[in-house]
Parts: sequence; structure tokens; C-alpha cells
Amino acid sequence: MKNTIALLTLLFIVGTASSQNKTASQLSVNQTANFEIGENDFMLNGKPYVVRCGEMHFARIPKEYWVHRLKMAKAMGLNTVCAYLFWNMHEPEPGKFNWTGMADAAEFCKLAQQEGLYVILRPGPYACAEWDFGGFPWWLLKKKDIKLRTQDPYYLERCRIYLKEVGRVLAPYQINNGGNIIMTQVENEYGSYGTDKEYLGKIRDYLKEAGFTVPLFTCDGPSQLKNDVREDIFSVVNFGGNPESAFKSLREIRPKGPLMCGEYYPGWFDSWGTKHHTGSVDNVAKEIKYMLDHKASFSIYMAHGGTTFGMWTGANSPPYLPQTSSYDYDAPISEAGWDTEKFYALRKLFAGYLQVGQTLPEVPARNKVIKIPEFATTKVAPLFSNLPDFIEDRNPQNMEEYNQGFGSILYRTTLKGGKAATLNIKEIHDYAWIFIDGKKIASLDRRKEENSCQIPATRKGAVLDILVEATGRVNYGGALHDRKGITEKVFLTDIDSKSIDLYNWKVFPIALNNNKTPDHLKFEAGNTTMPAFHKGNFVLDETGDTFLNVSTWGKGLVWINGHCLGRFWNIGPTQSMYVPGPWLKKGNNEVVVLDYMGPSKNILSGMELPILDALAPSLVRTKHKKENQKLQLQNQAPAFTGKAKPSIEWQEAKFKSVNGRYVCFEALNGYQEDAPYACLAELYLFDENGKEIPRAKWKVVYADSEEIESEDGKADNVFDLQSTTYWHTQYSETEDSFPHQIVIDLGNIKSVGGMKFLPRQNSPNGQIKEYNIYISKEQFKGL
Repeated sequence: MKNTIALLTLLFIVGTASSQNKTASQLSVNQTANFEIGENDFMLNGKPYVVRCGEMHFARIPKEYWVHRLKMAKAMGLNTVCAYLFWNMHEPEPGKFNWTGMADAAEFCKLAQQEGLYVILRPGPYACAEWDFGGFPWWLLKKKDIKLRTQDPYYLERCRIYLKEVGRVLAPYQINNGGNIIMTQVENEYGSYGTDKEYLGKIRDYLKEAGFTVPLFTCDGPSQLKNDVREDIFSVVNFGGNPESAFKSLREIRPKGPLMCGEYYPGWFDSWGTKHHTGSVDNVAKEIKYMLDHKASFSIYMAHGGTTFGMWTGANSPPYLPQTSSYDYDAPISEAGWDTEKFYALRKLFAGYLQVGQTLPEVPARNKVIKIPEFATTKVAPLFSNLPDFIEDRNPQNMEEYNQGFGSILYRTTLKGGKAATLNIKEIHDYAWIFIDGKKIASLDRRKEENSCQIPATRKGAVLDILVEATGRVNYGGALHDRKGITEKVFLTDIDSKSIDLYNWKVFPIALNNNKTPDHLKFEAGNTTMPAFHKGNFVLDETGDTFLNVSTWGKGLVWINGHCLGRFWNIGPTQSMYVPGPWLKKGNNEVVVLDYMGPSKNILSGMELPILDALAPSLVRTKHKKENQKLQLQNQAPAFTGKAKPSIEWQEAKFKSVNGRYVCFEALNGYQEDAPYACLAELYLFDENGKEIPRAKWKVVYADSEEIESEDGKADNVFDLQSTTYWHTQYSETEDSFPHQIVIDLGNIKSVGGMKFLPRQNSPNGQIKEYNIYISKEQFKGL
């Protein structure tokens, strides 16, 4: 065991006895300290140390507010902050690096040190974090056969170049160099993606080559830890509930060493068309207290979420679900940097675990908030009148093929004319509007797996326009290779089901920049409901934070004084956009709104409070149960009947393998008396050899009941790789009675010989007792 710990422990220059009690802010470049992994504890300058960490991403915070947010973290009782680096922000073009403005990672580390905070660095190359492409630069996708997060030679070459640059900039700020970086992460949650431990070893080696000598570690959820454990890289576990069980899983793969939660979730991120997520204050305080009582270190993800400005928002898949620009996360420190009930609950808790003589600093005052009276946009620049130069192509290709990273793309061709037909697009990434001779015919939404629409009879030479908006590359799971625009082809299906491929396209890449307002636009007075840029102005006597009310607008982006605030969409849940005070100015201010759908009213205003939880019921994603649909299982024999334990632990079952494409999980009853609810966080299936069946192409085709009004209880949550989300049957309007069923299409026929499911983690509500598993080659009757 001593040899094992020796592999885990990285020794540094040992500081003098007089420096052992100094905080991060008291270290100078001429003073060194050491942080290492002991047999039972983290050791700071030779003494046991509990890391009380909170995640905050400097890329999601205006640089002018970095000090304020760090002071808030310190006042809450944290001693460390954790920060991702997003590769795509730091290397926007191959070989061209950016460490300025909100990408100035070194400055963030220095400011954290001034505030007495250590830093845990998470440089990637993959980050996740609800950030476009998980932090990967979009230009990696220009290589058609690239295999991300593998030993693909080109991918590894680019990783090595990037991490070498990270080391050049940040290795000097490690604790053994007089700085405050105490740990560095290798990759991120790789166990949820792959099992190639040699690949992880290469990323570790690149970090060492780059000059990182502090302890290196990996993080994963409890069930994925085994997939990437290496004896020479320390392991921590991520979870949003049930710390006792999670640490048990960690001990199974790491019997010795300090316990640490790499990501503890006090809330959750929001996606378009789903309910705003919150986390219980009492549960959060209780579970963090458990960790403190067991001398376990932790990082609260997020301590402060901030805002995903620009076009950096990501998406989950399957199913495709893009995330909102607000990254409030129901964190202890709100999106605008405010103290919250959760903040004070944790501050009170941490105050009881300070060393003798330590006190918490005063809570910083909130930044000024202002109102902006309602004003209208007065000028418009129609998108189709402000197109860039086109590219001629026989077949439509994805954005990346046209050297485009962000924005939208217009595909135009002429039709030969004929009768009404079906227009088919393989595939739309991510939202498309269809026009014929300038008239909007339909819209198609990737979230709803819409890839076709009806078009009317057309004249010879009619112009077909397909405008596709990219709403965020997938950042988590097996669908990472997420190219944008039209990914395959376009064809018509006539009344006789004959397919006619469409060729000879003019392609207009409408590239948009994350850091400045689009230029070369020709504005004119007026308004329109067609895709267009809208411009307005307002005058301020004083500046301060505000929340831009965009509730009367459709779908698009907003810039204020050249700063891109992010995305809006009338489906909700967010109907406002955070505007940092430093981005405003006394006197005249300019707003530019790109709205693809057109506003119901072209008005804007600044509010003192955000709108984070306002779904538009008529516009949100519909439930999986269609009208008058009724699953019929009377003549179907279950492949397995089981009884779950009254526990929130994983429930597993093996059975004689059955070949099928459609799987029905049926909850017959539950452990909660007088409550007809079923709740399921994650569901996995295994083949006859016990190997996990990939879930990337799974699709929910039926759920008898889903709660989507009062919380995000949609059925797709059972295979979203997130243990903190879950399928919950309806309770807000009606209470549907047992049995409850969910039917999943596996994509093709599989041999199924086992399964496991995870109950809801943060509450016993909806715990399933008895259940059936049905497997069929054909769709079940009634569907």
C-alpha cells in the first residue's frame, strides 16, 4: 500500500515551518509551499487539510466582477475555487491562443490568491460544463474522421499543443512555485464516455510535460469510476445526493487516500423548454455537513454559475436538448452574484468548522441594480437582405465544411416545379425555417426529431431556402461529434413515394462572432416578423446591473454595446437576459437583436429581477404520450418480473436474454403509501454477455405519465447520463395511477439479458417496488 500511495503522492519543495500556516494570499513568488495526497488526508505544508471548494468559471463572469465573486466565495466559507479552462475560448483558431479579457486565466488565479483562495485547475482538453462542444474547439470537426477522446493521432497532437500552451501560462502559478494552484484534473468524467486508460495516461503525460507537478486527479460519477481508474492518478467522485453511497463506490476503487467529491450539485442547469431547476437548501446543507463530519473534501458545482454569454451554450443528447444562457444553477451565489438563502445556510454551516481563531469575512454588498424604461427598436436589417457571399456546392454540407463555427447558415436551390410533396432533410442541426419564394412554409426542431415537412405545389424555378440555426454543440455523452447545419442531404418525396435528391445549392454561411456586434448590416426604419436584426437605443443617467426583458421576442441573440448577452427563446424557461453593469455606459447605449422568428412586440426593458421560470406551455416540448394512445400489454409475457429494494442504491437484474428493439419498463407499484408516483433516474440494459448496450440512439416512444409542468420529470431523463435528473409521473394536474410504463426504442434489434436502474437520489418519493420488463421486436400494440 505504501507503494500505491507513493504513486499518488507528488512531493514538492518543502516550505519552512514559519510558512506552514500561511494562506494562499500570504505566499509570494519567493515562498514555496506544498500540497500532496497522504494516506488518509490531503496534506498542506505537512498538515491535514480539508478542501472546501466551490466551482466558478471566469469565462462566465465579467472580468470586472471577478474580485467580487471571489470575495463572495471566501465570505461563504470556501478556501478554494475550482475552474475549467475551455479550449475553444483559448484556441479559437489552430495555433492562435487567447488569454485576454474574460479568458485571462492567469489573472483569475492571481486574484484568487490575493483573496486567500487556492485554485483547482481543470484544463481539459474536454470539459463538458454545458459549454459548446464540451470546450473542444469547433475546428476539430473539420477533420471528417476525427475520433474525439481517443488515441486518434490528430486529436492527441492538438491536445498536446494546447496543454503545452496551458502549462506555459499557468504552471508558474502552482503552489510549489509560490502560486495557489494545488491540483490539476486529467480530462473530465471520462468514465461516462470510454474505458481507454492508456488514453488517460497520455493526457496525464502531456500535463506533466507542460510543467504541472501538483497532484493530478480524475473525476467521475459513482457508477463510472471503475471505467477509468488508474493507480497513478488520484480519483474523486461526483454526485448530487447520497454522499455515503458515493464514497462507498469511491472506496471500492480507491481503498486509501482522502475522500473527495469533485462535483457536488446544489442545483442544476436549465435547458430550453424544460422547467427551471432548483435544489433543496436543507438537503444541500445536510449533505455537505455529512462530508465535513467525515473529513471529506468537496467542490460545490456550482458555487456561482454565472452566465454563458455569447454562443457558448451547449446541449445534451439523446434527446437533443440545448441549454439556456442563464447558468444560475440555483447556486449559493446567484447568476448576478447575489447572496441567497443557500449561501447563508452554507456560511452558517462552514462557520462551525473553522480552525481556532479563524473568522469569515463580511459578505460583500450586492452590485447596484437599475431599471431601464421600456423602449422600442426602431431599425431593422432583414437577414435575407444582408447575406454574405455564397458558396456553390452540388450537395449541402455542414457548417464546419464551410469553415464556420457559430451562427446560422442558409441553403438555397431552385425547384423544377410540381405537385405538393414532402421535403426531407437529413439531418437538421439544430433548428430550421423553410421558405419558398420568400414565404415561410414550416419550421423544424431537432429537439422534436423533426426532419421533414409538407410543401405545396410549386412553379418551375421556385426558390427553396432552408435557414438553419446552430443552437449549441452537444457537450456530454456519445453524441459529441455534433456538426451543424445540414449534415447529409435534402430530398423530396412525391405522392408516389419516389425520392428526388436536390442538388446545386448556393450556401450562405452567416457566421457570428461571440465578442462583437455583426458589422456591415444595412439598417432601415421599421419592423418585421421575418428573420432580421433589430436595432434600438436607450439613454442612461447611471449604470448598474439589469435584466433585459425579452418576453415578447421569438428566438435569437442579443448584443448590447458590442457584448453578446447570449440566446433567448420564447419557449422559456428564461425570459430575461443578465446585463452586467460594466457593459453599460452613461448616455447612449445600443442594442442589436437577431430574431429568427420575429417579435410579437419589438420592445425591451431592464428589470431588477430575472425571469428564470416562465415556460410557455403552448410552445414547449410535448409529452411522449399521444392523444388516445394506450399501451396494450395484456397478451405480452414479461421477460422479467422483479422487486426492487426500498433503497436509493442501484437495482440490478439478470434474466434469460431476449432479442428485441423495443423495451418497456413497467412500474406496478411503489413504496410510498397512498402516492401513485413512479420515479426513475437512470436505466441501463445489458446484452447476454453482461456488456452495456449503448444508449446514444435510444428514443422514448411512449410514457404513460410525465411531470413537465412543476418540474423537469420528462421520460428522456432515464438515459441522459445524469443521476440528478429523473422521470417522474404526473402530479401537478392529475395523479395517474399505477401501473406506469415507459417504452424505449433501442434503434435496432438487440439481445437483452439484464438491466439496472437508479432510483431518484434526493428523495424517496416515487420509489418503485415491483416492476416488469417487456421486450419486443415489433412496436407494442396500442402505440
